[in-house]
Amino acid sequence: MKAMLLAAGHGKRMRPLTDQIPKPLLSVGGKSLIEYHLQTLSNAGIQECVINLGYRGTQIREALGDGRRYGIDIHYSDEGEQPLETAGGIIKALPLLGGRPFLVINADIWTDFPLRLLPEKPKGLVHLVMVDNPKHHTDGDFTLNEGRIHATGDHKLTYSGIGLYDPALFSGYQPERRPLLPVLLNAIQAGQVYGQHYQGIWEDIGTPERLQALDQRLSKSTV
Repeated sequence: MKAMLLAAGHGKRMRPLTDQIPKPLLSVGGKSLIEYHLQTLSNAGIQECVINLGYRGTQIREALGDGRRYGIDIHYSDEGEQPLETAGGIIKALPLLGGRPFLVINADIWTDFPLRLLPEKPKGLVHLVMVDNPKHHTDGDFTLNEGRIHATGDHKLTYSGIGLYDPALFSGYQPERRPLLPVLLNAIQAGQVYGQHYQGIWEDIGTPERLQALDQRLSKSTV
């Protein structure tokens, strides 16, 4: 299985930290956010990873290189200084990802989710890992009922930014600026989105305060 790390965003909520460095290269516990993901992928036996580049993408390419030191082959999908958003970025990278289901992870999260808990392929077109709603997103995104994702309902959960995607989900879409949510909603309406609820450690590193809190926690754990 191949994986894609989403790393093209501007990280505007992280300013001023991201004025000179892209968000995935911000450090927590002595290591950049994206390096944790690369190590997780390598430990899970995933040998190839695509990273999309946008804001200050050259810095990411220079920092990570070909991935050899992480035990994984890295390929880059360069979107330029105006990122294509999540779906657009995935669609542009499809030639690098191939025709089989692939894993997608947001580079700006931190989690201990074991990738072995994922199915080998999605039951439908998509398999999403859902988590409990964080304090900054109490309304959640989707409901999960008997393994199937629904757009409405009580007790919504938050999409973790970890998903297993069949490339057929993006059939007919052009590689242009496109958010992911409308694509997912179409698949949900067709009954093609499944998922699981993970209740372990998961952090959306969206602000300097959350980054600092995680850095302090990780630093203490290594003392």
